[in-house]
Amino acid sequence: MGEGMNLIEKRRAEELVYDGTLLKIWRTQVELADGQQAVREWIKHPGAAAVIPVFPNGDTLLVRQFRYPVGRETLEIAAGKIDPGETPLECAVRELSEETGLVEGEFIQVGTVITTPGFTNEEIHLYVCQHPSRGPVHPDDGELIGCIRVPLTEVFQQIADGRIKDGKTVMAFLLAQAKGVI
Repeated sequence: MGEGMNLIEKRRAEELVYDGTLLKIWRTQVELADGQQAVREWIKHPGAAAVIPVFPNGDTLLVRQFRYPVGRETLEIAAGKIDPGETPLECAVRELSEETGLVEGEFIQVGTVITTPGFTNEEIHLYVCQHPSRGPVHPDDGELIGCIRVPLTEVFQQIADGRIKDGKTVMAFLLAQAKGVI
């Protein structure tokens, strides 16, 4: 397998096997670059945005919620899916307000990550919101969350020791730090 080898897979047939509220699962038959046939099962996702709020004193606000697929509570940054017609920045502003009650501030995009390209096309646009203001928390129906104010230094310690494992959260903090935004 050489460095310049063509790895493009060509779609030959495709069927929607699950059409859910958030996710659509596809089964696609592809032809590999060497002519072999293969099947790809993957999830189509509308995309998402996530935000690290940063207060003037260097604290942030993390969202605590129970995540059913992993069977436990997690600490994450505010995030959610992009609604139809919404830009990633509009989504970030909305989700930060809904989940934390924080509004306004200066939004800086620090990157975009593909969450798990082995089975989904989901991209999450990552932002930092500097100097947010308080507003009302108004989570979506069926979304029970709590917020925890934490110094940024403690967040990096929790990432290092494995207490924070959420991929978007880890990547957002690392990218923001690498870009000198936090």
